[in-house]
Amino acid sequence: MATLEVRIPYWAGNQKFDGVGMKFDLGDRVIYPHHGAALITAREKRKAFGEEREYLVLETAHGDLTLSVPADMADSVGMRPPIDEDDVEDLFELLAKKDIREPANWSRRFKNHQEKLKSGDIYQVAEVVRNLALRESAKGLSAGEKSMLDKSRQILISELSISMDVTEDEALEHVETRLAG
Repeated sequence: MATLEVRIPYWAGNQKFDGVGMKFDLGDRVIYPHHGAALITAREKRKAFGEEREYLVLETAHGDLTLSVPADMADSVGMRPPIDEDDVEDLFELLAKKDIREPANWSRRFKNHQEKLKSGDIYQVAEVVRNLALRESAKGLSAGEKSMLDKSRQILISELSISMDVTEDEALEHVETRLAG
């Protein structure tokens, strides 16, 4: 008999989740797909296409990038709170796994990793970091994969530093220890 494993999103228990969408406040630290950790620095009303909407202004942790996200679209673009400290150990267990399956074909592997990064799911980002780190130590990486490893590691570290309440350097040490173990 086959067993279906369903993972409840780690943010489902968040007190700000009201069943329709997340409620984010000024000063909240959030995770934005492709960019990692960000801070909500302002709420602004703007008129676009004849319609006035409220926007959340995000300052990313890296790259001096400012993002404006329509408040009512925050969920659909994948913006979410960081994982809880309780979920960090699960993430580290995933990083420590060594028996992985991935396509041998470079382009298929690269596409799979891109899809995982697009998802915004920290567990899938951690899989990309783990897979590429293992491949780097075993066979080396192409320039594209090396760039992807750096970007995915930065996204992972930025979220872990918030969840663990440590510096990014300390979060990186934890990740490197788990990958090496």
